[in-house]
Amino acid sequence: MSEPTADDARWMAGAASLAARGRPLSRPNPAVGALVVSDGIVVGRGWTQAGGRPHAEAVALEQAGEAARGATLFVTLEPCAHQSDRGPACADLVATTALQRVCIGSEDPDPRTAGAGISAIRAAGIDAEVIASPEAEASLAGYLMLRRYGRPHVTLKLALSIDGCLAWPPSGERWLTGDIARAHCHAMRAKSDAILVGGSTLRADQPRLDVRLPGLEQRSPERWVLTRGAAPQGWRALPSPEAIRDMNDVQYLFVEGGAETASAFVEAGLVDSLVIYRAPVMIGAGVPALHHFAQGAMAGLRIDDSRPLGKDTLEVYRKSPCSPE
Repeated sequence: MSEPTADDARWMAGAASLAARGRPLSRPNPAVGALVVSDGIVVGRGWTQAGGRPHAEAVALEQAGEAARGATLFVTLEPCAHQSDRGPACADLVATTALQRVCIGSEDPDPRTAGAGISAIRAAGIDAEVIASPEAEASLAGYLMLRRYGRPHVTLKLALSIDGCLAWPPSGERWLTGDIARAHCHAMRAKSDAILVGGSTLRADQPRLDVRLPGLEQRSPERWVLTRGAAPQGWRALPSPEAIRDMNDVQYLFVEGGAETASAFVEAGLVDSLVIYRAPVMIGAGVPALHHFAQGAMAGLRIDDSRPLGKDTLEVYRKSPCSPE
């Protein structure tokens, strides 16, 4: 892996931004982004399409056409090298082009491709290299976590009052946060393969856990409940936080409800990203937040984003991309 030039880093970050358009509809494939750049001009762009095909490279190269001659392909993940009934191997496709260079944001940990995609491209006389790109790694966090460590990337969401409460007292108001913060939360849901609450939250609140943003309703994630019992119709049961390794091809899990459930994931060391919506209200006698934060149980998380959302404040904390530690 080499250190990128400023231009390479900029174009790769652009490809990573495109990749977000494919998440989570690309499942079970990773959401990949690709740019074809010629003399500083983007001549082709693509991201993994719904259901996983066509791949980002294929879309970008088709759009570029003859303009790809002598150009550079920036792609967030190593082009696949294995044959599939669903389409050609992207490494073979790239090898047939007149590209001058392929710049890759992350080597594919899938053993069917790992290194083989790069080798196939180089064998065709095209320069190919992997550059250090935090943006590319972050855009692939769910896929890389699943391939490297056998589990989904977990985001824990909390809505907190100024005095650290998770909810109003029983029979109090329903929402802590305002409309803008709740819309942002729905956008987070739309990026997730699965969403989970605890059994107590399900029984008490009967949450819908769908996406209610215009145009994104079809992106509502699978609904899961943390319970050792049976899940109600339309839900799936997860017996323990550790059982996320059995969620098949789920890449992104959004844990949204219940203090006990949040504590269980924290105690299991299975929180990769923490999203906090802080509301400017004092509750006093509400449901208290996790005591684990004061005890440093979330060590390893670093602040990644902080901004106002209407009257509320968003804080995002992350671990290093794709690190389970």
